[in-house]
Amino acid sequence: MVLYYTPDPIFLSLGPLEIRYYGLMYAISFVIVYLTLKWFVKKKQLNCETKDVDTFMTTMVVSMLFFARLFYVVFYNFSFYLENPLKMIAIWEGGLSFHGGLLGVAIAAIWFAKRQKISPLLLGDILVIPLPLCLALGRLGNWINGELYGRITDVSWGVNFAGETDNTGNPIFRHPSQIYEMIKNILIFLILFPLKNKNFPQGTLFSLFLMLYAIFRFVIEFYRQPELYVGFLTMGQFLNVFAFLAGLGVFIYARRKK
Repeated sequence: MVLYYTPDPIFLSLGPLEIRYYGLMYAISFVIVYLTLKWFVKKKQLNCETKDVDTFMTTMVVSMLFFARLFYVVFYNFSFYLENPLKMIAIWEGGLSFHGGLLGVAIAAIWFAKRQKISPLLLGDILVIPLPLCLALGRLGNWINGELYGRITDVSWGVNFAGETDNTGNPIFRHPSQIYEMIKNILIFLILFPLKNKNFPQGTLFSLFLMLYAIFRFVIEFYRQPELYVGFLTMGQFLNVFAFLAGLGVFIYARRKK
């Protein structure tokens, strides 16, 4: 059963002020991460104070948004933003790279861990517990925006976005790749969450997250409309090769460190 979908990205309009679903998903995600960190502090599994979590969250949000936008601008649509430089800061319109955001979170986490004298690997293991749910919300935001959709398909669950048609006026149906990615992130959460209390070497959960995300995302890229190619790989596949190798490297390091 095919679906006709007309995106409406605006959640609430208050005069000139607009609250978009995409931004709302990010706000909910930050709350989820914040409450998770506070829970670990309360359980004495993270050696810091609540006020320190506030500082980390502020730093992480700024770092994540900066690098997520930077990666998207540079790696996905550089020529467009070179011609429209003011659009570079319009993050409310969408356009954030997971890989850039992850780098931003990692930089903030390493800085915070050194400052608090706690293990960056431990902090990484804690952060990747809520992270898949946050990513799932982000993909839901992509779906609502009608962006990052899939390749043209004739499967029975194909979606027609905003009345898109071909040259003859026939509707075009696409894979709902945003939903595929949302399901992928929920699956990663269901794999990692039961492992949070296991006695693994520090960094194990973080490495597993990187490898699982890279594998699943690599496969889903075959169904997602590519924005850019690097050789025979999409940009998403190309970046996820490095994400998988980084996860594998952290996994080996964690085992040897123990």
